[in-house]
Amino acid sequence: MDKTDSALDIVVVPRTRDLGDHFEVRRALPTTQRRMVGPFVFFDQMGPHVFAAGAGLDVRPHPHIGLATVTYLFDGEILHRDSLNTVQPIRPGEVNWMTAGRGIVHSERTAPDIRRQSSSLFGLQCWVALPRQHEETDPSFQHFKATQLPREEGEGIVATVIAGRFFGRQAPVPVLSELFYVDVQLESGATLTIPPDYDEQALYIVEGRVDMGKDGLFDAGQLLVLKPGKTATVTASGAPARLMLLGGEPMDGPRAVVWNFVSSSAERLEQAKEDWRMQRFPRIQGESEWIPFPEQPGKPVFYP
Repeated sequence: MDKTDSALDIVVVPRTRDLGDHFEVRRALPTTQRRMVGPFVFFDQMGPHVFAAGAGLDVRPHPHIGLATVTYLFDGEILHRDSLNTVQPIRPGEVNWMTAGRGIVHSERTAPDIRRQSSSLFGLQCWVALPRQHEETDPSFQHFKATQLPREEGEGIVATVIAGRFFGRQAPVPVLSELFYVDVQLESGATLTIPPDYDEQALYIVEGRVDMGKDGLFDAGQLLVLKPGKTATVTASGAPARLMLLGGEPMDGPRAVVWNFVSSSAERLEQAKEDWRMQRFPRIQGESEWIPFPEQPGKPVFYP
């Protein structure tokens, strides 16, 4: 294959972790192959998984700084609670966008009424690094229903713009940098053309298999990082496929990820660690549990 014709830069195969009860999480970002795509510094796939009656997701209260989290589900339900006194269930097709800024604490759980019977969960959570001028912004939380998100349909394709701008449509989510995050469903044989609208772009295969022509066939669970300035074409091969498109403009300088903290400053990361150890972060009303900081030797490593 003539590499000059290729739209594909890197293929990332996420590492998988079992969090117990065979509940698996696949982490596509950060990896040694690629630390960021635009402002996206973290990309996790949760499930698909079926919890037995009485069981469920229990992510205890934990802090964030310097980032925004975006949660998007394909199946199931999660109850979000945070130190702003937000209590918000999220269901398939909806968006939870939480801007941590100078500091927020949240938990993510399966609600008690859902636990009374077996329940499923399948979705994604991403972290978006904030521009330097917004790293210390006030924390906030926004929820958007599926009907509030721009949607395009035609020629076997359904595309929903979750955040940012793509395909000429702008989502209502209050992003603080140039980015895009799009849910694309393809019927078998349908072809999607991805224009090079941003310097850093990638697609994650949630379900199915896609054909990228000379670049080859790729299966679910892979992150395909595209070359800047190259138009990519993907076709659902043999069955329907579901993709997430993500990326944006490069960040305004290096970032480090230390546990749940993202920052352009090593000193700020150390302060966040100490603040959490000393329990100086705000608390979630009605929750007493918390996740201790996992001690990690060495200094934070900053990546462009």
